[in-house]
Amino acid sequence: MKLVLGSASPRRAELLAQLGIVPDAFRTPDIDETPRRGETPRAYVLRIARAKAAAVPLAEGEVLLCADTTVSVGRRILGKPADAGEAAEFLWALSGRRHHVLTAVVVRRGARLWERVVDTTVKFKPLSNPEVNAYLASGEWHGKAGAYGIQGRAGAFIPWLQGSFSAVVGLPLAETVNLLRAAGYPVEGA
Repeated sequence: MKLVLGSASPRRAELLAQLGIVPDAFRTPDIDETPRRGETPRAYVLRIARAKAAAVPLAEGEVLLCADTTVSVGRRILGKPADAGEAAEFLWALSGRRHHVLTAVVVRRGARLWERVVDTTVKFKPLSNPEVNAYLASGEWHGKAGAYGIQGRAGAFIPWLQGSFSAVVGLPLAETVNLLRAAGYPVEGA
């Protein structure tokens, strides 16, 4: 049985490698990730992960793993910022408050899906202008939901979280292992 990672995210591949899992192939789905009007963050992240799973072709004997992560403040979805101005807006929206990081994981084998949404609550400390400007200058916000990556410099902004650290990075490991096992993919030792 072969594992296909439906993602171009190096962070997801690195998280799988921590478990000794190396995908046999990487196939990046090309889908529209625009939130629908009135869509809740939970419904959004699950819809996108399912759409990714549906968009990737699979051969016999292959298992597909797809995921999507979003950040939400209330019902507002903070996706990947388009530019530094939007990244700054997101960081100020997160400053000094709790928010949710939702990661949906979908495993597909043939036509069957196994899925899970993991919700982690994250608290940002109050940010200063120099902190925000230095973070923006670092470029770490590029391609990251909510304009930050917990595994990088933004880790210094987070004094507290409740839930899955690896889900905030982009792939909840415990839940992913359970879904892979349910689909019949051998996950020894994890």
